[in-house]
Amino acid sequence: MPLHPSPLRILGSGAHLGVKEAEAALVEHYPRLVRLAYLTLPPALGRHRRVLAAHAAVQRALHGRTQRLPHPDRERIPAPRSGARTGDGRQTPAYALVRLRVVRSALAYGRRPRWWPARAPAPATLRPSGPVVRGLRLFPRAGGMDEFALDRTLADVPAPVRAALGLRLLEALSGDSTAALLAEAGVADPAGAVRAAAHLAVDDHDHDHVQRMLRSDEFDPCTVQTRPGDLLRRRQRVRAGVTALLLLAVAGGGLALTAGSGTEDTGPSVSALRRTVPGGALDPAALVRTPPGQWADTSRVDFTAWPPRGGRTDDRALLERALGTWAGRPADTAVTATPGTALVPPAEPPRLLFAGDVGGEAVVLFHDRGVRAVRYAEPLSGGGASVLGFARVDDADVTTAAAIAVSRSGSATRFLLAPWVAESAIRDLLAPGTPARSLPVDENGVTAAVPRPGAGGGCASWPAMQLRSSERIVEKHAFLVTDLGELAPVHLTHTPRPGAGAPARQPREATGTEGLAGWARTACSLRDLRHSGVRAVNDWHFARQPLPGTRATADWVCTRADTWRGPGRVLVQFVPPAASPSAPAALVSEHRNTALCSRFGQHVAAGILWRSPVGGWYVLAAGSRAVRRVEVSGSVHGVSDGPTLAVRARQDAAFRVSAVLSDGGSVPTMR
Repeated sequence: MPLHPSPLRILGSGAHLGVKEAEAALVEHYPRLVRLAYLTLPPALGRHRRVLAAHAAVQRALHGRTQRLPHPDRERIPAPRSGARTGDGRQTPAYALVRLRVVRSALAYGRRPRWWPARAPAPATLRPSGPVVRGLRLFPRAGGMDEFALDRTLADVPAPVRAALGLRLLEALSGDSTAALLAEAGVADPAGAVRAAAHLAVDDHDHDHVQRMLRSDEFDPCTVQTRPGDLLRRRQRVRAGVTALLLLAVAGGGLALTAGSGTEDTGPSVSALRRTVPGGALDPAALVRTPPGQWADTSRVDFTAWPPRGGRTDDRALLERALGTWAGRPADTAVTATPGTALVPPAEPPRLLFAGDVGGEAVVLFHDRGVRAVRYAEPLSGGGASVLGFARVDDADVTTAAAIAVSRSGSATRFLLAPWVAESAIRDLLAPGTPARSLPVDENGVTAAVPRPGAGGGCASWPAMQLRSSERIVEKHAFLVTDLGELAPVHLTHTPRPGAGAPARQPREATGTEGLAGWARTACSLRDLRHSGVRAVNDWHFARQPLPGTRATADWVCTRADTWRGPGRVLVQFVPPAASPSAPAALVSEHRNTALCSRFGQHVAAGILWRSPVGGWYVLAAGSRAVRRVEVSGSVHGVSDGPTLAVRARQDAAFRVSAVLSDGGSVPTMR
């Protein structure tokens, strides 16, 4: 990142900087200045007002007094283009001055004098903005899920932190230069704002990724989309205005503003929220409703093919409350979300999946822009707050879009099944020999109560739903899903152990005898994956090893959990023979944010200390099918010209495992 001198050094005493120089800098760099202002402005303004305020902040940057320049930098100002960078890479004084005024103006939108009423808008928001748009709503083009999440994160930090992030990543200023500029703009703790901005760029995203997102269309107020405003409300405002003028004329007096009306502030109304959310996204009449039979006549079999179901799909009041709570998120609303899910209001009308009464609640399910599922619930009787749940469901398919949690109690969950699910049953993964039993489903596609895995804190059983898709979509097959505490259940698959000389196996449904037997040994490891945004879990039996001193064999299993947001989590497990078909496997190692045990990480090796039935201790090591040499080093040594190795060892042996592929490449060991 190039370093630039502090703006305070540029804007010192010396020669005068006139309006023409400032105008040239503003015109040449107008888009980047507006983007910086938009990032700094409070997201609570709403995207329409925020776009207009960003343009106003930049255009007002010309309305300041002339500024003196420092004599040492005077010769560095190129004569024909005073808004450009200087030859040594520094910003010219004209641009630096305009940028300072833009930041100062944008920061003013979040400030209130001590004497200013607490609930009144900040004084800057009352200024007449430069651009005026009537009859249209403006908002930047929507980005992806990561941009949504970043925008939501930025909404929760103070304006100086957002300004510092923009100056660091968009303007490429050094930390010292950023702090100096913020101090000149009136920020009380500029160094703290710079430190907080640095944390934003490294917690969940790396520096370059955040920089790319800030330069995307999501944060570009110069490339906007338009939608009409509320046309009916506009007519009502005109009539109300005429009526008010008539009343004022009759009264012949002024209006007095009184503080405190004696009524409780319940937060913004749906009508007020509609003015900040574009495109009629909060209008129940604009909700997307998929025709009932479309799922059988489309190549995209996911949540977009779900028709609206439930007994209250035409209940406008319920739908309006659900949309209003989603957009306003009142303080008394309980909100849950899978990791990486944006909690922002809908940018366009969402798809209605369900609206009805289930388990003593009125429940509404939405599908938003192909990336989120949203659940709203309110109690049917008595007190109690409403509940909002968010989950990522981007790139869902026949299996991962087969069900969604519609009602959850302390020990059971009811699911809304996809319209293409023709058969449903429930089975215990820890009882692989017990047949699945039928799971009743009502006329709206809502299942009977399904016991929640580990509801009592133990792992005596692990319920899973076994679903079968309809032959109308030519995907007639059975598959398993299980509840890990989130809206979308998790798809369970398995990859069989490699065959001699056979090509690599691919993941397959875990409904067969081998798959069920494998999951009976590893199902309890799913407890550690709850509430972590998991999309699917695959058990890959990557090696089978003869056990020394016995005639038995053991399996090596890599259990990979893929999340909706991308990163994976891996558990390597060792599965020796056991008296019980559901005896838990031994955990060897755990790895997060890795591609191992996926199609992008197809080679693996691991090792464990194992005690034989006759009492001897061994180091056992194994690699996947392409491994041709395994070596153990440390306090015990051994080499094997093959994918498995067993070496006698002490009980407290410390060792390392290394493996080599047939092509000479090395393999990451997972211990």
